[in-house]
Amino acid sequence: MNPIPVNTPLLNGNELKYLTECIETGWISSEGPFIAKFEKEFSQYIGPKYGVAVSNGSAALDIAVKALNIGVGDEVIMPTFTIISPAQSVVTAGAVPVLVDSDPVTWNMDALQIEAKITPRTKAILVVHIYGLPVDMDPILQLAKKYQLKIIEDAAEMHGQTYNGKKCGSFGDLSIFSFYPNKHITTGEGGMIMTNDLALAERCRKLRNLCFEPNGPRFVHHELGWNYRMTNLQAALGLAQLEQIEHFLTIKKDISNTYQTQLSFLTELGFRLPKPSTAFAHNINWVFGIVAPGIKIKEKIVEGLAKEKIGTRPFFWCMHQQPVFQNMGLFKNESYPIAEELANNGFYLPSGLGLKQEELIRVTEILKAIIS
Repeated sequence: MNPIPVNTPLLNGNELKYLTECIETGWISSEGPFIAKFEKEFSQYIGPKYGVAVSNGSAALDIAVKALNIGVGDEVIMPTFTIISPAQSVVTAGAVPVLVDSDPVTWNMDALQIEAKITPRTKAILVVHIYGLPVDMDPILQLAKKYQLKIIEDAAEMHGQTYNGKKCGSFGDLSIFSFYPNKHITTGEGGMIMTNDLALAERCRKLRNLCFEPNGPRFVHHELGWNYRMTNLQAALGLAQLEQIEHFLTIKKDISNTYQTQLSFLTELGFRLPKPSTAFAHNINWVFGIVAPGIKIKEKIVEGLAKEKIGTRPFFWCMHQQPVFQNMGLFKNESYPIAEELANNGFYLPSGLGLKQEELIRVTEILKAIIS
């Protein structure tokens, strides 16, 4: 049997056509016309006025943190259960991540724990939407207004998701997306910063381009930025993907529905499956995650699937348990039991847009055999 990777992208739209145009015209760098077009059309789809295309989602976070002047002495409240990128951007800026635990139902940061973590040093709340359901935004927006805090919204996994009918990625002072190949739309590598603030948008554009002065002499710099530019090739790929976003969301829904139907018996054995919906959103299932009743059970399943050449991924590892941050003296004696359970016992199944129906059924049948 052929291997079933945890993710396979779907590239069957205008991707080849647009990439061929880049090659035939010679516009392959960050100067090409697909950049502005992708920024404009993605902004129109998500909602904010301005989009700034960058080289990846982590780059977008670096720029967002610096654009909001977050630095030494500042604190940023964020979830412990997330990929390392948000915490890395905060730490490398000289600021301190202040962590909150997860909601056991949505697996997102628990919005009700945030206010107790606010101090005079708090500069921003970094919201990270996890795996398919959005964070409960209304309480966070109220806190940001009450305490005059900035919001950075990490919507890297949320292409097309909404919160109470409004697109994720439109709530932050600055919001970011990732276009890594496992996302709903991909540019290979790539990211986007979004905002309704023209001054912030221009600031982000400057930071992604080595802080060249727009009207100044070339190669004379007054501050440091990064070369975090997206190429015309990437933007061409992204535009072709964006044209298919609603179809892609339907595919993800179908994959999730099959898993939910075939694996519903797991809940009687103590497993937790993704919640299909909340009061404010339907799950778009960026990935289909499962929380096992114990780490040994998880490991047995993952090993059994691997023997059958079926890929899986563990859940994110908590920030307070990351060796790199512990070695910096961060998060001493901190514990977040819900996030720790998710990190220890969670994994996700093949969920890519290119997953075929027969592969999907094979995954469920083998998983049933392992459990039995």
